[in-house]
Amino acid sequence: MGSFKVKLVGWFALLALLPLGFAFYGYDTLARRSETRRVDATLEAGLRAAVAGYGARVDATARRARRLAASPAMQDAMRKEDLLALRRLIGPQPIGPSVARSVTVVDGGRILGIVTQWLPIDRGLLDRLQAGLGPQDELIAIRNHRVVAGTGVGEVLTTKPGRPSRVKLGGHSYRVLLTAPLAAKTGYQLAAIAPQSTIDTATRASERRIGVALALSLILFFAATYLLGRSIVRTLGSLAGAANALASGSLKERVDVHGNDEFAQVGRAFNHMAAELEARLEELEEERLRVRRAVTRFGEALAATHDPAQLVRVVVESAVEATGAVGGVVLGPHGELARAGDPDGGHERIAFPLRVGDADFGQLVLCAERPFDAGQAETAQSLARQVVVALENARLHRIVERQALVDSLTGLANRRSLEETLRAEIARAARFGNAACLVLADLDDFKLVNDKHGHAAGDEVLKAFAVTLREAVRESDTAGRWGGEEFALILSGTDAEGGARFAERARASFRDRRVQLPGGEEVQVTASFGVASFPDAADARSLLDAADEALYEAKRRGKNQVVRARESASKEIV
Repeated sequence: MGSFKVKLVGWFALLALLPLGFAFYGYDTLARRSETRRVDATLEAGLRAAVAGYGARVDATARRARRLAASPAMQDAMRKEDLLALRRLIGPQPIGPSVARSVTVVDGGRILGIVTQWLPIDRGLLDRLQAGLGPQDELIAIRNHRVVAGTGVGEVLTTKPGRPSRVKLGGHSYRVLLTAPLAAKTGYQLAAIAPQSTIDTATRASERRIGVALALSLILFFAATYLLGRSIVRTLGSLAGAANALASGSLKERVDVHGNDEFAQVGRAFNHMAAELEARLEELEEERLRVRRAVTRFGEALAATHDPAQLVRVVVESAVEATGAVGGVVLGPHGELARAGDPDGGHERIAFPLRVGDADFGQLVLCAERPFDAGQAETAQSLARQVVVALENARLHRIVERQALVDSLTGLANRRSLEETLRAEIARAARFGNAACLVLADLDDFKLVNDKHGHAAGDEVLKAFAVTLREAVRESDTAGRWGGEEFALILSGTDAEGGARFAERARASFRDRRVQLPGGEEVQVTASFGVASFPDAADARSLLDAADEALYEAKRRGKNQVVRARESASKEIV
């Protein structure tokens, strides 16, 4: 009972953990996203203020340049070309990156010079511009994708303007927001950065709060589930005790039912089951009769099968089950076909012959401890009749199937079977990267044999050539009659050279064979061979065309020859 409570608590916990886990993941993702958006908003607001401040300082630099250019002292120094005075008035030129604003000084239509003032792009300027950012946020200045002032000076930054992203500067991760170029000529950009660690710290704090809430929920859930499981187990124990009493034969046993919940409904159902059990015992005999009828129908269905081995096995098992025999065996003309149980263990035997017409399939033998009654014998007899019909159907099916795939005169594969085998062999060779060879053979001057000796003699020549091919091929190869006096051989895993050697052996063997005709006369006939291979020919149609062309070339060269497709125009194999 304790194990059931553990399982119950476990399953309920699983059902609770899944939604809680998804909720934790969702809240965590939301917290991380919210914190990131908050930081992005701060960076955006601070960056806008910094851009405005930068523009104001650039304008102030321009005004300073104009005031200086308009001063009489500057103009007088320019007229006198007093360099010391000019340097004193203009002030020192910044060394690092800066933005310059210049004004041209004109006197009476003559240009005296240009006055330039600079705004240094340095840490001091950035500190003054980042007043709108957070305490840990910073500003950096960038020119041509490289940091020129602030954190990470000299490092490359390829972030797109206006799109917050995550970067590494000075070995630390930052959240960065970059402006567009502040002026086309200067190419300077400002970027606001915030330490990624700040975002991560805030996110972890949210995760801890969510984790505490999750843990408290699980504790409450486990406690409620345990109490519920304890109540359920107590009720199930009462049902188990009543069921054990019922199993031991106490059909009067009943369960005390209280309330109207689901367990009370189970108790009432159990009591109803006990009351109905005695009535069901009376129906067992009728059920046995129904089983016999079902077995008979099963035997009728088996009469349509074409697998004799499977059929015999199913029938003997069904016969043993339906009759209550200890074992059974089907004995065929050449030995045991199938068995079930212990055919040698009983003292009583009953046998049923399996015959139909002139066909004898053996007999069905059943063994039992006690004599078979009439019902058992009738059931077994019905199965025996049905299996005879099924075996005869299977035999006829095999005959028809053989006739559909085998040439009746030579006993070799017919053209339909050859075409199917050729397609399958090419597909297999293509899949495994192997070769396949097709050899077409044609009897030389076969029409003269028919004209001189008759068609019966021609049939003997065809059968003799089939014997020659059958003796030459391997188990993995296929020999067949393509049509008339033309034959085909499909050689597995063989290239054109190997096929040519095989064809040459077959050609020589048939040339030396003396065929005895029905009248006792003997003749010698030769054959010509055309050889083609895959993948030299790309598909079945190309392979047939190539072998056929090679065969015609062998005929043109004088017959009784072997010609390979790729060399049919220049070379023969004798």
